[in-house]
Amino acid sequence: MRRILVVGNSGAGKSTLAAELAGRLDLPLIHLDRHYWRAGWTAPPLADFRAEVAALAARPAWVMDGNYASTLDLRLPRADLLVLCDPSRWRCLARVLRRRWAHRAAPRPDLPEGCPERVDLDLLRYVWRYSRDSRPRVLAAVAAYAPTLPVQRLRGRCDVARLRNDLSK
Repeated sequence: MRRILVVGNSGAGKSTLAAELAGRLDLPLIHLDRHYWRAGWTAPPLADFRAEVAALAARPAWVMDGNYASTLDLRLPRADLLVLCDPSRWRCLARVLRRRWAHRAAPRPDLPEGCPERVDLDLLRYVWRYSRDSRPRVLAAVAAYAPTLPVQRLRGRCDVARLRNDLSK
């Protein structure tokens, strides 16, 4: 397994799991947030971001975390495994709030310079609606662009432990 794509709700543990998998498997780690956001939470032009993601996905090996539905068509066909971090919305909301508190003074390592951790109504709304709005788009993209791609859906700690075990073999 040389290319693992990690997606899921905000607060689902994508970045933490991706970093662990990259370290465990000795693969390069790509946090898409670091490639997307510019200082002050400014979004790049979509064409520029897609070109950058295409170049990242073309690399021979990686663990990549981030949703960015507009680039799933570029990433899914290159992946060997899709990991869908999918805990309950309540757990995600709690983690988003805890993460905000934990990074109130120091920046998160998976975010670029000039993008301090923040929680606003849009983020909370996104977390609450992920299972209704975003998860179906991810699964539809898998069906459209990589129908034979193995998908590991992680609902809780037991699922994460099982994935760790499977990848250690």
